[in-house]
Amino acid sequence: MYKDISQEEFRMIMGEGDISSDVVILDVRTEAETKEGIIKNALNIDISAPNFGEQIQYLDREKSYLVYCRSGARSGQACQFMSMNSFGDVYNLIGGVMAWNGELVSP
Repeated sequence: MYKDISQEEFRMIMGEGDISSDVVILDVRTEAETKEGIIKNALNIDISAPNFGEQIQYLDREKSYLVYCRSGARSGQACQFMSMNSFGDVYNLIGGVMAWNGELVSP
């Protein structure tokens, strides 16, 4: 089961340990949407891509995933899919990047 989390909780989990080895930030927006900027160190896998499920299967199920999209709806769907496919710690950013009060970087 995944958990919807606030921006503060998202940032707290981002700050735990080495972000590159313990936690994966996953942006599930389209390529066009990511051109507006991404959260630093985010991996982009477009949930609307026909091979989304296949791409997700290659991810390490032992890591924690912080998932976001534009508003939180598609990332919720991605989190549900990941939870149903044996991913342990999966978190959905409430409000997505529309509610993000942090820096976005170029992809």
